[in-house]
Amino acid sequence: MSLSSNKYAHSSIFIQNYHRRIFPGTISSLTILPPPIALNKAPWPERAFSAMSFRRVVRQSKFRHVFAQAWKTEHCIDDVRVSRVTWDSPLCAVNPKFIAVIIEAGGGGTFLVVPITKSGRIDQSWPTVCGHHAPVLDIQWSPHDDNIIASASEDNTVKVWQIPDGGLTKPMTEAIVTLEGHSKRVGIIAWHPSALNILLSAGCDNVICVWNVGTGELVYQLSDAHPDLIYSVSWNKDGSAVCTVCKDKALRIIDPRRGTVLKVREKVHDGTRPMRAVFLANGKILTTGFSRMSERQVALWDTKDLSEPMAVQEMDSSNGVLLPFYDPDTNMVYLCGKGDSTIRYFEITDESPYVHFLSLYSSKEPQKGAGFLSKRGVDVNKCEIARFYKLHERKVEPISMTVPRKSDLFQGDLYPDTASLEPALLAEEWIAGQDAPPLLVSLSGGYSTPPSKHGRDTLRGKPKMLSQDSGTGTTTTHSNTLSTTAARDHKTEETHHSRAARDMEGNGERPKKEEDLLNELLAEMKALRAVVLAQNQRIELLERQLARIEDGDV
Repeated sequence: MSLSSNKYAHSSIFIQNYHRRIFPGTISSLTILPPPIALNKAPWPERAFSAMSFRRVVRQSKFRHVFAQAWKTEHCIDDVRVSRVTWDSPLCAVNPKFIAVIIEAGGGGTFLVVPITKSGRIDQSWPTVCGHHAPVLDIQWSPHDDNIIASASEDNTVKVWQIPDGGLTKPMTEAIVTLEGHSKRVGIIAWHPSALNILLSAGCDNVICVWNVGTGELVYQLSDAHPDLIYSVSWNKDGSAVCTVCKDKALRIIDPRRGTVLKVREKVHDGTRPMRAVFLANGKILTTGFSRMSERQVALWDTKDLSEPMAVQEMDSSNGVLLPFYDPDTNMVYLCGKGDSTIRYFEITDESPYVHFLSLYSSKEPQKGAGFLSKRGVDVNKCEIARFYKLHERKVEPISMTVPRKSDLFQGDLYPDTASLEPALLAEEWIAGQDAPPLLVSLSGGYSTPPSKHGRDTLRGKPKMLSQDSGTGTTTTHSNTLSTTAARDHKTEETHHSRAARDMEGNGERPKKEEDLLNELLAEMKALRAVVLAQNQRIELLERQLARIEDGDV
């Protein structure tokens, strides 16, 4: 190579390094173009460095200018004693009605629930949810009822609670459902995205349990899929599969109904520290973890071919586990590290390099955890596309992610239809093998949260919940189940007959109440038919297994 070629190569490297320093984290690329060669002048490698011309090629994205801003101090929640439990969970869950935070408590597990409009100081006498006998490790709001929250604890149980509208007025110690099936502490819970009352739990016994919360029944148990501690579990869009990462560094895609591992990728990240994985809307999987040199990484995987990642980005050398929060509407991922003072956000696209860094929010105080508000709760009038609730040592601070727009009109490109409260499937339909993506609702004009369903059975899909001592964590016989179903059916019909009689006593809203009653009856009849279908399928399976045993095939 000639001297002039070397000079040009060094100049090109200098320009690119300069560009990275001036535009850190930019999503644009730099192209170096030679100027036109004039007559009687040396070829362009011999030209002076000052003669070069540049062109910035900018990737088009409406989220390039998303900026984060913390709310003012008067809108924060103070004197919240955030839990010091050594477990890598967000410690906070948020929906359009309530904020729930796991807090410090002596002699048991406690979490705080306050209305989302609450600000200022939390008095020490504020009522809490305190029914666990050991520290709470994870909490999750139901995607189909803003008043239902599940909690997992070191006491080996999962409990489901019903929070009244307006928040608690006295301490809550009695859960509406207690799920007992794990032999060690339970650290992960995840609601099914589209099926009503289906809840997944993962414990330190390396077991995954799938529950029908409406009955308290353990419907599926995966006890041999993981050889070591489970770090993370995430449902896919329609709830037909889950992805998990484990202490053995493997990424698994599992069908929970069949109890089979569909695909495995060994050593997703080479580091030994905990990892996280989340299913994306397009079927891809995003993982966070550590390299062999303890550098934090984010990787994107194609579920059709797990042999190599689609993209890998190294972040920094911090020790905190990166918790991914995924927004399927905007296809953005927010990474919050416990102990960090930053929140990084990326956009996932179908064009290389697939994971595009947008920007980061930085503050002085480190975060102990964070809650991510569902899209139904954001302020569409201010072009707010996401909101975090950052946990400090004794404070909860809201942080808004906003796209700057001049128009005051509804920005439809920022707010596609999002997941609604209405479930796409009943629990029995999903158990019978059906799949469906979440039902969607428009955010045009803003979203108003509906009142609590206290007048009816909140955990719909079953006429009545089974008592906690009549099948919690166990599998009942099919004959007993069918007879119990018939008894509940008869009792439900009597209840609705009496309710219909009261409605007929001269109420001025008779047509509307009759319509509501009819809708309830139809929904419960549909649920009962699904129960019978599912139990018949189970009976046929057991009969075939019995026949094989009698024939000596097993």
